[in-house]
Amino acid sequence: MAAAPAGAAGAATAGDERPADHTAPVASPLFAEGSHGWELREEVAVRPYAHLVDKTKASAFHGTGLAGVLDGIDTVAIAGYMTQNCDESTARDAFHLGFAVEFLSDATGTVPLANAAGALSARQAHEHVLVVMQSNFAAVTSTDEWIDAVAAGAPLARPSIWESTAPARA
Repeated sequence: MAAAPAGAAGAATAGDERPADHTAPVASPLFAEGSHGWELREEVAVRPYAHLVDKTKASAFHGTGLAGVLDGIDTVAIAGYMTQNCDESTARDAFHLGFAVEFLSDATGTVPLANAAGALSARQAHEHVLVVMQSNFAAVTSTDEWIDAVAAGAPLARPSIWESTAPARA
């Protein structure tokens, strides 16, 4: 997960990205400390960053001090893995902490899910989160649209629960 659009008012600038690394106990099947799944992706690891968020829960804000690190920043952009877990949790927490949230639809992703409640393809899980995020919590956009908006200094379309629930009133 990275900080807000570079150059936007009150936002982080290039090189201020704050990647997050989810750390689980060594015996964990996912994100076990020191495992391949725990390591930052090479594309992220080689870039300079101002702060690494080492987290043990889904949200990059839970117990990490990230909100304090982002003092003075008003917007965060969400990119990462898994859409319905770490990305969504971080976006919701950011929203509740008063940040404007921008959720990059093609820079987040997930895997198929199946449990006692049912099953979803990766696409269904991902799209579900995108629709819910745009309904209230985040401006959902593609990476290219986000870069264009940052370059132009243009705001993204903000979420609207009223507009999103229009089908219920039809």
